[in-house]
Amino acid sequence: MLLLAGVMTEARGEAIPITFPDSVQQGSMVIGRVPPGSRVQVAGHALRVTGYGTVVFGVGRDASGAETVDITTPDGRSRQISVAITPRDWPIERIDGVPPKTVSPPPEIAQRIRREQAAVSAERARNDDRVGFAQTFLRPVEGRISGRFGNQRIYNGTPGSAHSGMDIAAAEGTPVKAPASGVITFADDLYLTGGTILLDHGYGVSSNFLHLSRIDVDVGDSVEQGDVIGLVGSTGRATGPHLHWGMNWFDTRIDPLLVLDRAQ
Repeated sequence: MLLLAGVMTEARGEAIPITFPDSVQQGSMVIGRVPPGSRVQVAGHALRVTGYGTVVFGVGRDASGAETVDITTPDGRSRQISVAITPRDWPIERIDGVPPKTVSPPPEIAQRIRREQAAVSAERARNDDRVGFAQTFLRPVEGRISGRFGNQRIYNGTPGSAHSGMDIAAAEGTPVKAPASGVITFADDLYLTGGTILLDHGYGVSSNFLHLSRIDVDVGDSVEQGDVIGLVGSTGRATGPHLHWGMNWFDTRIDPLLVLDRAQ
């Protein structure tokens, strides 16, 4: 961790360090600490600061170089932190046997997919004052990782976009548990992703769970870490039962596996 000189707080006269990682991998969720009441910006985006000084932001799959964090402490002093970004290799994954209409959909279906994806994306703009993102995340299901974040995918021989989450192979009907606390902001059956849930963990961080055979929550429900929110399925563009678990910081996709690795 990168540790800068502490800043004295008015209330207790004690030093609170500004702490961020020296470097992170592409696809990381980055958590840092600043004196409470600080103003913090990353790439022009103003970060919400918890009452105890925690901030969070995401580093995308294709980010490179370094991310600059601009901090103004409560006493008006400015700090600038540079977090280096470590590149990763992105192998190609070939996925055969998916329904052809989910690979090259006709115009009316493509329009539906765009509409549904826009509805999910709109919910990712939330910046709720809840701190589930700071918990030690748990796996929503146990099983073999059958698809990794960031890998370039080819469906039935047709190139697709990079994989946006991690796939966990599990039996149909396996309970899916909330990896951290939050509020349900989206729950519906969609063409491409099947049974879909979006769980907002606060401060722009959210999880999505796709291909569910059953949804056990409604929009607006508050859930605690470990609560069952649905069942594993193979709905939408899927060749067999599995859970797709994706994570975002607003519209930046991050790797759930790296979030889990933070607990190690």
